[in-house]
Amino acid sequence: MIGRERRMGRILKPDGKTLIVPMDHGVSVGPIKGITDLRETTKELVEGGADAVLMHRGWARTVDTQGIGLIVHVSAGTSTGPKPLHKFVVCSVQEAIRLGADAVSFHVNVGSETEDEQLEALGAISDQCSLFGMPLVAMMYPRGPKVASEHDPQAVAHASRIGAELGADIVKTNYTGSIESFKEVVRSCPVPVVVAGGPKMGSVKELLVMVRDSMLAGGRGVSIGRNIFQHSSPKLMTAAMRKIVHEGSTVEEAMSFLGEVP
Repeated sequence: MIGRERRMGRILKPDGKTLIVPMDHGVSVGPIKGITDLRETTKELVEGGADAVLMHRGWARTVDTQGIGLIVHVSAGTSTGPKPLHKFVVCSVQEAIRLGADAVSFHVNVGSETEDEQLEALGAISDQCSLFGMPLVAMMYPRGPKVASEHDPQAVAHASRIGAELGADIVKTNYTGSIESFKEVVRSCPVPVVVAGGPKMGSVKELLVMVRDSMLAGGRGVSIGRNIFQHSSPKLMTAAMRKIVHEGSTVEEAMSFLGEVP
């Protein structure tokens, strides 16, 4: 499994932590602000110190990741389709390998009406990853008719555990709102857990507090998109995130770095 270990080393750094910036939103919601041209955005993220970027196969053919990790997203669905919570397989692990990927990612909405199909697809992708020594990032979100809150600690812990049990090397999921409750998510998941950013937050401080608290709870990093690439300076926001994730900086230190009032 030397290949897998090498690839993982380009995602998870020697301190066991990672700063991933996903930019797969063009399929689900369209070319929103910040990702009109992923080539330009990626340059800023590289300069800011991102450990890896995540994108679909089309952009992966043309974007220069310049030595940072590349994660190819192999599932997709749109906000305008008849099943907005369903995710379909749109890329093979073999294609991701041809593109030079260091990992692939797959999205599952646990609790959705097509949960069974998505879990079956995740299992099949996990088999391919094992065969080719490719790390798997599972985006595991509790979403569906019976899910009262996507941030409910029990629901988040269950979704995260499913991802790990089906073969994920890294699980991306929602923050549960408190250090203590997120500790339980991390404790019950046998692989590294990274926190999602979700919709663009109302304030920089709110975002940074969430990141800092998730790290204090034992999280191993972040996979945050809109709250980074839609910032007025993606480069600076990436660098500020890096200070918290890899350097253990406080929220106040990160805000001062950004030029924000703590």
